[in-house]
Parts: sequence; structure tokens; C-alpha cells
Amino acid sequence: MSKTILITGTSNGFGNDVARTLAAAGHRVFATMRDINGRHREAALELQSQGIETLELDVTDDASVDAAFKALFAKTGGKLDVLINNAGIAAGGIQETFTPEQTRAMFDVNVFGIQRVTRAALPSMHQAKAGLIINIGSILGRVTLPFFALYGASKHAVEAVTEGYRYELSQQGIDVVLVQPGPYPTKLYTAIQKPADPARADSYGDVAKMPAAFEEFLGGLFASENAPNPHDIATAIVDIIAQPSGQRSNRVVVGLDFGAIAANTAIAPIQAKLVADIGMEHLNTLKTQ
Repeated sequence: MSKTILITGTSNGFGNDVARTLAAAGHRVFATMRDINGRHREAALELQSQGIETLELDVTDDASVDAAFKALFAKTGGKLDVLINNAGIAAGGIQETFTPEQTRAMFDVNVFGIQRVTRAALPSMHQAKAGLIINIGSILGRVTLPFFALYGASKHAVEAVTEGYRYELSQQGIDVVLVQPGPYPTKLYTAIQKPADPARADSYGDVAKMPAAFEEFLGGLFASENAPNPHDIATAIVDIIAQPSGQRSNRVVVGLDFGAIAANTAIAPIQAKLVADIGMEHLNTLKTQ
């Protein structure tokens, strides 16, 4: 069955591929991005050429989010079946070398952006008593790699935000799923944010060389015959949307997991017991019509 779907961060990477793939699968897709008439104009035109509707949306700006959803609902009669929170940025390096402003900007996209966009989407889903929200997290929301801790911290936050939404919306018939990708050769990694204060690494000795060494490792992985295929994410999302409400996994790891699957498996019963112990076990089950 065709769904009405809005995706954030579709100028490149996962979001762009997901938009194309879902449209090819017969869904009505609204691809959103910043600077739709500026630096991302070519990306928007290419999506439009494939029958995908595009909207200007900056996840860090309340007015932009509100305007995008006003335009969306004007086109769909107030309908939205699926929201995919994909927009994100990454940072790699010694934490001390990143400024507070850089850290704040990353959290504004990766965490606060999800909150802004989801708040705008939910009234329509509440009215329908149905819907699906897919948040794109990371395996680094479960396991921590040295020199990616700030990015991982934002994705740890996405873990909590997503879990909370899943409980809070379960009795409204709104399903919430977290996708946890491993590393993939997308612009997220190839254009990773660099420290604005690199001189602070001078006192770290040989440790200061390690972020570059890890980048070389990723470069080698991405250039190898066994390089992860970013299309895996689009394929996984198509499958998630096709699954019946109430039968979806809470978390879906895609690609190299670096132990995230084991972490998910270990934490799941602990989390379930916690919710049961406080008398809220029913929130673990999606209420469907």
C-alpha cells in the first residue's frame, strides 16, 4: 500500500537514496533539505525529475520546520503516514579540540532536529491514530569509538529520545523504530566535521595522530571490494515500512555492527524489566486499530 512519507536530509547520502528507493517502490515521497534553491538546487531538481516532491526544511529552525509541514499538509490534506528523521552531521577528532559551538551545532541537527520535526508531524498522526516514525541513529549510539565520542553522544541521545517516543506513542497507534547503521561511504563520513581548535591536540603526543589513522582505516574499508553498500539502509527502510504495525523490531542494525547487536540484545531485557517494574509494561505493545 502506498504511503505518504516525509524524509529529512535528502540532499545526499542515505536520505537521497532512501527518497529515490521509496518513490520507486510506489510511495508518495516528500524529500526535504536546506538551501533547496541554492547549493542543493541540483539535488532537488534531480529528485523532482523522478517524481519526488521536494520541500525546503532546515531541522535547526522552528520557522522552517513549521513552514515545511504547512506546505506538506496543504498538499496531502493533512496526511502523513511515515516520518523518517535522517538529517545528521558527524564529527571526528579529540574532543578537546572541538569548540562548544561546534558541539552545540551537531546536537542541534542530530537531536534537537528530531524533536522539532517530530513535534510538527505528530498532530496529524494523533488524529489518524496511526503512523510510523523512523529515526536514523548509529551503532555509535550503543558502542563508543575513540575520537567519535561527541558524535556518539548525540546518537546516544537519539537512542533515549527514540525509546521514549516508542513508549509514549504506543497507545496512540504510532510506531517508532530506530535504525542503527554501521559505517558507510557517504558524505556523513567523507565530509566529517573537523576540530575548530586543533592546536589543543599538541599536548596529546602520539594519541593526536590516531584520529587520522582511523580515518585511513575507514578509507581503506570504503575503497575495498567488501566496502559496505549505502543502499543497505534504503533496503532496510523499505522492509520496515512494509511490515505490519505492531510487528516491527524496535531497533534495526544495518551493516558492520562493532558489537552493537550484542549490546542491543543485552540491554533489551533490562529495559523491559524496568518498564514492567514501574507498572508500565503495556507501553511495550503498540495499540493498533
